[in-house]
Amino acid sequence: MWQYTAAAVVGVVGVVLLEVRVLHTGLLRTRAYWIALVICYGFMIAVNGWLTKLTAPIVLYDADATTGWRFPWDIPVEDYLYGFALLTLTMLLWDAAAPKSRDVHQMDRDEVPVPSQARGTRS
Repeated sequence: MWQYTAAAVVGVVGVVLLEVRVLHTGLLRTRAYWIALVICYGFMIAVNGWLTKLTAPIVLYDADATTGWRFPWDIPVEDYLYGFALLTLTMLLWDAAAPKSRDVHQMDRDEVPVPSQARGTRS
């Protein structure tokens, strides 16, 4: 019972624990992250609301696998948890995989990569 709900909660807790205990990117404390999440949720609500509307559903959920709570436009609350987990995990892994080199503005002039055309060579 409530398998979808349990999986969604485990996903959220797992992603937050991954950030707090392993990755330490600091992403969850940034304003840009929360703005990005709001933008993604805006599109998610529009699309998911259309897909899960009870009047003509395209996606069906087993009533025993969810809480049955839907908001707004018949969107199961578990979808918000899954959305948070998937979006956040993607952004955390992207941030963790980014090169941790010095800022380009602090590099010596010789270290800054220059396209071959700018150096006067022809390809």
